[in-house]
Amino acid sequence: MIWALIFWGVLFIIAAATEFATQQLVSIWFVVGSLCAIILAICGCSEITQAAVFLIVSLILLIFTRPIFRKVIKFNLKDTNLKRELGKNAVVIQEINPETGTGRARFGDSEWIAVSSQNLVIPKDSIVRVCAIDGTKLIVEIVKKADDKNAVSNEIK
Repeated sequence: MIWALIFWGVLFIIAAATEFATQQLVSIWFVVGSLCAIILAICGCSEITQAAVFLIVSLILLIFTRPIFRKVIKFNLKDTNLKRELGKNAVVIQEINPETGTGRARFGDSEWIAVSSQNLVIPKDSIVRVCAIDGTKLIVEIVKKADDKNAVSNEIK
């Protein structure tokens, strides 16, 4: 009995600490399930009964309450407003080369990984337009090559 109490107590603490640390409803059901198993261990029920009740309670709570919690609790998803930056220009500071997977561009005050939308090599000091932003990568298209004197010149916004 003492080993069962220790086991369920440790499981309870781990699940509670995980839930407290993440606050994303990942282990709250296991906290309740282990609490039920602790109560059964104190009452002297067998380990099989404790484990069965733990699993049943945890699964029932998981299946029926998670969708409700997801609808009720709005997780803070922040819009970064990067959509406003689409169509603006950047300067290539490292040659963009699809074959080697290299390329960086200065966009505003920051340096970004840059990828050519047309799968072209774009030389350093070229002006590019931001077509999309994928995580930490700028997807760009060339506006003016660094060595092209006749290309259309757009101001860097």
